[in-house]
Amino acid sequence: MSKFWSDVVHKLTPYVPGEQPKLDNLVKLNTNENPYGPSPKVIEALKLEAADSLRLYPDPNSDKLKAAIAENFGLQSNQVFVGNGSDEVLAHVFQALLKHDKPLLFPDITYSFYPVYCGLYGIQYETIALNKQFRIDIHDYARPNGGIIFPNPNAPTGIPLALAEIEQLLRQNTHSVVVIDEAYVDFGTESAVKLINTYPNLLVTHTLSKARSLAGLRVGYALGNKDLIQALTRVKDSFNSYPIDRFAEAGGIAAMQDSVYFDETCAKVIATRQQLIKNLHALNFESLPSGANFIFTKHKSMDGAELAAKLREHNIIVRHFKKPSRVAPYIRITIGTDVQSNSLINALNAILKSNQ
Repeated sequence: MSKFWSDVVHKLTPYVPGEQPKLDNLVKLNTNENPYGPSPKVIEALKLEAADSLRLYPDPNSDKLKAAIAENFGLQSNQVFVGNGSDEVLAHVFQALLKHDKPLLFPDITYSFYPVYCGLYGIQYETIALNKQFRIDIHDYARPNGGIIFPNPNAPTGIPLALAEIEQLLRQNTHSVVVIDEAYVDFGTESAVKLINTYPNLLVTHTLSKARSLAGLRVGYALGNKDLIQALTRVKDSFNSYPIDRFAEAGGIAAMQDSVYFDETCAKVIATRQQLIKNLHALNFESLPSGANFIFTKHKSMDGAELAAKLREHNIIVRHFKKPSRVAPYIRITIGTDVQSNSLINALNAILKSNQ
């Protein structure tokens, strides 16, 4: 620790991202990246952007990207906010919309960046326990609050919350913002975007990192009432007036416009997920229902930490969470290709046989 650090820095507990190991012949199933590359139209757009125009600043408002996103969802451009990945968008959301006198509410098992943002921005919060089935019970959120946020589907469980329940939550919580973090929504969960024009306190965040295969480009966005978007823009313009570079805008536009490729790759991931769940069940794994591009699963007799360590010996990386204790038996497996899934099952077969 340094004597030059501010009090805020001393008190922070930073988010720890998934491991990015530099190993050959690695089956990497730990960070929920898409196993399929971006649309060929994205690659072409990026090549065209590599030009003399890079000497110029990008559009500070990212108007063309906002227009492409708005058109995709049947919204207006003033209902769209863009940033460097959904993590940056969420950072602005916490500062602009979720910092109030009453506590922010989110699940006790969820995206672990939420308490980090609260520490960074001095936001009081309360965690709401998932029920015994690891599901969100919206009735538990019927209490005074300065905002509500959770992923749908939730992470790391992958369990989706039905749109009807989200709408009920919005109806019972009209005095603060409800943020639905839909990073994984495109893999089989119904989006809340269709509720935006009905509920002015609803904000939905998305990323191009997962379903659009652009984790390396860093583009995220928020959708909501224009007044909510204006609040985010005021924070952004007080922090970084040029967040989206020329490559990110060009690639993001091309990705949003290629719906055929998007639908095809999402369908592949969903099909592989369903088959993997069946194959895991045959090996005595119990998997939570998933609407995401990952599975949260546990073996009936082998601990999650031990499984993760044994898989690493087979050059397969999955994610294990030690806390809270009730998730410790589980591992989170990103959905890869069919070939990667077969490698995983073969490794698990070998591990389980040697453990008998």
